[in-house]
Amino acid sequence: MKPTFTTELVTDEQAFAALAPAWGRLYQRCATATPFQSHAWLHSWWLSYGRRGRLRLLLVRDGGDLVAAAPLTAVRRPLPALVPLGGAISDYGDVLVDDAHGERAVAALTEGLATAARTALIDFREVRPGGAVEQVYERWHGPRRRVSDSTCLELPAVPMDELVARLPSAKAQRVRAKLRKLTALGVERQVVCPEDVDSALRRLLELHQLQWQGRKVTGEHLRSRFCEHLVRSVGPMVRSGDAVVTEFRLDDDVVAVDLTLLSRRLAGGYLYGAHPRLRERKADVAVMLLDACAEHTRGGGHAALSLLRGNEPYKHHWRPEPVVNQRLLLARRRTAPLLSAVVCDVAARRRGKELLLRLEQRKERDGGGRS
Repeated sequence: MKPTFTTELVTDEQAFAALAPAWGRLYQRCATATPFQSHAWLHSWWLSYGRRGRLRLLLVRDGGDLVAAAPLTAVRRPLPALVPLGGAISDYGDVLVDDAHGERAVAALTEGLATAARTALIDFREVRPGGAVEQVYERWHGPRRRVSDSTCLELPAVPMDELVARLPSAKAQRVRAKLRKLTALGVERQVVCPEDVDSALRRLLELHQLQWQGRKVTGEHLRSRFCEHLVRSVGPMVRSGDAVVTEFRLDDDVVAVDLTLLSRRLAGGYLYGAHPRLRERKADVAVMLLDACAEHTRGGGHAALSLLRGNEPYKHHWRPEPVVNQRLLLARRRTAPLLSAVVCDVAARRRGKELLLRLEQRKERDGGGRS
């Protein structure tokens, strides 16, 4: 007899908290899941950033077993939409689908989403290629569009010596010299045990603020709600193996702290804080952090070492592959105009960025000609 799936829309915060064990089991059975879909991360995000009355968790069950989940929240601006929990501080958005239940669980989730959407657009931002929600997109019967979102840069999940070997010989020699410099300085690293994670994360944020002092920084990282979210979520993630916190010491002082997130398919350095003293001592912080992150992937079966979102020049030194996240827009017939409005907005913003880039390039050429 084929299983009969039931769907449920959860809007109660306490019910969300109580889902932790079942959510954790589903998370482990979804190969494409990233740490940003873990219960610890999403529930903590909701406590810090959620708006009362807007929680929308669509659950699919096979009897008592949770086999699919779409963690969403309702937003009203700029358009009425259902969007993934996790917001701008999460590098990937997705749903969870039990690999063993496949197409039937996806079909039930898709049908449930169509019902839950009502007069709202469903807007999945930052979907990593191959994400579970792509299966929903393929089954969707209403209007739908796929547009590019942020670019993430990825390296193979191999030891540091193999990452260095991928570089041109001159660059590889410089990196090896920087690694020797770290050793000569006496920089030591240590993985933080679960009971000390909270204090290490607070130190990370203090160092992060210090390293960016006087420069442009992501303002959210300095807010108390972000600190509360990070401290609340990462402890359980460390205990479950979804995160690792590393401290770096110099002369017995903690001079840097790094947070790396881990999942079955990727590892990614999420956030770090480093004392300016390291750079004053000519320590290459980027090399130090990548060396530690590569060590975390050793023997873990990860396919990728992600540098996560951001196209910063220093990341390109390692010859990463650009992987473009997708934005999947799902509408019903009545909400098709909302979809069209978002697509037009995306196109206009892209044209604006291209125009600014051309102007900057022209200024550089003109400036070069005058000199």
